Amino acid sequence: MCRPDHFAVRYSINVWMDPDQPVDRDLALAQWETLRATYERLGHRVHLLHPLTGLPDMVFAANGAFVVGDHALGARFRERVRADEAPAHRAWLEGVGIGVHEPSAVNEGEGDFAWAGGRILAGAGFRSDPAAHDELAAVFDAPVVPLELVDPRFYHLDTALAVLDRDTIAYYPPAFAPASRDLLARMYPEAIVATEADALVLGLNAVSDGRHVVLAAQAVELAVAVARAGFEPIPVDVCELLKAGGGVKCATLELHHPNTAEEQP
Repeated sequence: MCRPDHFAVRYSINVWMDPDQPVDRDLALAQWETLRATYERLGHRVHLLHPLTGLPDMVFAANGAFVVGDHALGARFRERVRADEAPAHRAWLEGVGIGVHEPSAVNEGEGDFAWAGGRILAGAGFRSDPAAHDELAAVFDAPVVPLELVDPRFYHLDTALAVLDRDTIAYYPPAFAPASRDLLARMYPEAIVATEADALVLGLNAVSDGRHVVLAAQAVELAVAVARAGFEPIPVDVCELLKAGGGVKCATLELHHPNTAEEQP
C-alpha cells in the first residue's frame, strides 16, 4: 500500500475524476489508515511503498505490478501522468527479492489482472493492451482468460469484478462485452452478480483473502450477497478515493501465492 500523502485530483484520466471537485486529503488519509489497520486486524502483513511528490495517484498501488510468488510483471501506464509510478514499484519489489519482468505492452497491473487460483483473468478495453495477455502467460506460465470491458465507468477489471476464492467471483455483467459476459457465466455459474447501485460505489473493487472480503461500506446489497455465499464481508469507507475512481482494491497490491487461495495485501 502507499499512503495518500499527495492525493489530489489535478487531471481527468477516467470518468470519475473532476478536478473542480474538492478533495479532502485529511479524510482520504484517515480512511486509508482505517483500511490498512483492517488488513492488519485480519492478520495480514502490510508493506508500505514510499509516496512520491507529484504523483497524486500513487495511492492506487494495485496498478503498479502483477505479482505471483517471486515473479512480477511490471506496469507500463497508458497515461503519462502515472508513468513514474512504475519504477518505484519495480525498485520495491526487486528490493524484497521479487523478479520484475519489464513489460512491452501497456498494462496497469492488478487493475486489469486478477489471480484466480491458477488462472489469470485479464481485462482490456480502456487501459491495458490485449497484447499484455501474451506477456502474462509467458511470465507466469498460467492460462490467461481475456475479458473485454465496454463501460467507461468500469475502466479497469478490478472495478467490475472481484475474485473471492478459487471458485467464486462477484461481478457486474453489463461492464463486459457480450462474449466476455457469456464466458464468465460459463466459468462461474455460481458467481455473485452485483447490482448497478453497488457497482457504482465500486463495491466490486474489493479484496478477499478467501474468507474475509474487504469492500466499500456503501455496497450494502453486495455485502449481504457475499455473506450469503459463505464469506465474511468487512465494510470499509474509502469514499474520498472514489473521487479519483478508486477504492479498496485500487489501494491494495496483493502479493499472490501461486499454490493457495490466500493472499497477502
